[in-house]
Amino acid sequence: MSLDAQWAQRWIELSASAVAEHRDYLVDLDRAIGDGDHGENMDRGFRAAVEALSEAQPGSVAEVLKTVAKTLMSTVGGAAGPLYGTAFLRASKAAGGGDLDGGGVAAVIEGALSGIQARGKATTGEKTMVDAWTPALEAARATAEAGGDAGVVLEAAATAAEAGAAATEPLRATKGRASYLGERSIGHLDPGAVSTSLILRAAARAATEGQDA
Repeated sequence: MSLDAQWAQRWIELSASAVAEHRDYLVDLDRAIGDGDHGENMDRGFRAAVEALSEAQPGSVAEVLKTVAKTLMSTVGGAAGPLYGTAFLRASKAAGGGDLDGGGVAAVIEGALSGIQARGKATTGEKTMVDAWTPALEAARATAEAGGDAGVVLEAAATAAEAGAAATEPLRATKGRASYLGERSIGHLDPGAVSTSLILRAAARAATEGQDA
């Protein structure tokens, strides 16, 4: 099983739907430890990305991801725009020119994480989206090395990201706006980690749809 531009476009469509569905939830999470605009910003950005893709009709995974990167950078406010924009830009470079196998999926996730860390200077345990992307990459690598195809690798990554996002609740934030709250940041999920888990789950769902078809 390999993943092509059609999968990548469907991934973004499903991401937009998931973010829209959880918009108010993300707003509430961000209101507790941030500016309260994460859900609104992400919803606007992914809606715009779907529209941009429908106009551009990119022909490869890399082109899809590059279009998304540019759109998110120009439409998403706050910290999320530069972080997600850089993530998708690095992911597009990692995708190369062809379809993705299991190893290619792991490379794309690695590219995304490297972009986020280059932009945000965060590491694990600091209550950021890195706490979802890092276990996702670890699971993707392990599954790809074990011979998993692209869909299986994405499923493993999505499941690990969901666990990583859940694990941010007891953490004390030491990066970003949430860090200003100190101990009061404990007991809340990180909104960026949660939106990461939604996006990676959408990627896995898009792959499953393609397999069923």
